[in-house]
Amino acid sequence: MIDVRRMQVLRAVVSSGSVTAAAANLGYTPSAVSQQIATLEREAGIALLERAGRGVRPTEAGRLLTEHAATISRNVAEAETALAELRAGRTGRLSIRYFATVGARLVAPAVARVRREHPGVRIDLRLHDPEDPLGEVADGRADLALVIGGTEEPAPGVRTVHLLDDAYVAVLPADHPLAAKRVLDLADLAEEPWVGSEPPGPCLEPVLQACAAAGFSPDFVVDGQDHATARGFVAAGLGVAVMPRLGLSSRHPGVVVRRVRRPEPVRTVHAAVRETALAHPAVRGLLDALREAADRP
Repeated sequence: MIDVRRMQVLRAVVSSGSVTAAAANLGYTPSAVSQQIATLEREAGIALLERAGRGVRPTEAGRLLTEHAATISRNVAEAETALAELRAGRTGRLSIRYFATVGARLVAPAVARVRREHPGVRIDLRLHDPEDPLGEVADGRADLALVIGGTEEPAPGVRTVHLLDDAYVAVLPADHPLAAKRVLDLADLAEEPWVGSEPPGPCLEPVLQACAAAGFSPDFVVDGQDHATARGFVAAGLGVAVMPRLGLSSRHPGVVVRRVRRPEPVRTVHAAVRETALAHPAVRGLLDALREAADRP
């Protein structure tokens, strides 16, 4: 196998026209340069230099390897430049996974800031299944994901960063008798028919746990599966709902929203980030932007 470093020594000899001049330019002794060329010729299985007066000139094989050595040098220089651009956050690819209710509040402003600060970074932004929020980050398919909870048993190589606590509120038909109260005890809803707004999983669990603490299990009569649909069912008088504040991105004229307590269901929103991805400035910038968006009222 031909040694690339020896190819660069050959290039120096051909460019300088002599072993002595190349040795001076490289900071080697002439003997060391001659040894490098002799070893390279054995590796190549053919003569690379021939005498020309007081100096040397390349054979056809020597010219061939010299040209390839120049190409290798250019490629290495380009690679070093590309790495420097990547380290500085001017290039690269950033994969983000998020769930629907954090899109407008957290993800949109954070991604907009990253695009302003790192315009050369390509952003891959996709919704993920809340049932498996850490999978894509843990196996390297994503750099960062927005998740519910996720701090109990984070996957190896994944760090979780708390962003905000998202409290749940009661959503009632506008003409419901409980609509006259500004704050409801969760137990006030114990005998009501419920409209589901969350699929089974980490978003529904805080509601079920809070209801259990209040001494009842909610009677789900309609499975809305998403917040907008659930509000429509509530407005039609089919039941009441308890959903996270981040799910109330738009108003519905047929419902009212009331704070609940004793206890107040809360879900925690975290950013799960692959630790190796934190070396990229755009990932660190995204985390800062997510924290900033989460801190806004």
